[in-house]
Amino acid sequence: MSNVSLTTELSAVNTILSIIGEAPVNTVEDTGVVDAVMARQILQETNRQVQAVGWSWNLDENYKLVPTFPLPGTIYVPANTLAVDPVDRKEHLIVRGTRLWDRLNHTYSFDAPVFVNITRLLDFEELPQPARHYITVRAGRIFQDRVVGSQTLSGFNANDEARAYVQLKNIEAEVAGYTLFTGSRSRRGLS
Repeated sequence: MSNVSLTTELSAVNTILSIIGEAPVNTVEDTGVVDAVMARQILQETNRQVQAVGWSWNLDENYKLVPTFPLPGTIYVPANTLAVDPVDRKEHLIVRGTRLWDRLNHTYSFDAPVFVNITRLLDFEELPQPARHYITVRAGRIFQDRVVGSQTLSGFNANDEARAYVQLKNIEAEVAGYTLFTGSRSRRGLS
């Protein structure tokens, strides 16, 4: 039996702590270890930032949002929604709080379902391993910059971050089917 496993939130926090020479922790829950709490907060912040770009693994295309009954009703977006991009070129539809807002008609009321491309915030353990790795390395660099501020360590970690990002983008291009010949699909943040 192999001990090889995907990066968990706990192992990511411990990797981040190791960057500044801190001892690992046994849980991601608040244990009172200030650096561990800060490392987890930065990991979660970085996770949200990276996922907000929208990737093949956290984008649901042509997702149906249904108004509440009776009609006209309010359309609520799922709790883990980072962004909504209406299909059918309805740019006047945006998310405000947890509801869909029609900027053109100034209303939260809808008579029919709306189809959207929805970018979701996934739990760390739901991400593909290249995303977990990149988020961990990026969070580690940010953590190190905020806690220690060493230019030498920062430069080394910036190189690691750049390599991890290239790996993530290469995997994304492969999985999402991007090619030099057909061009990339129209997606936020991918270049």
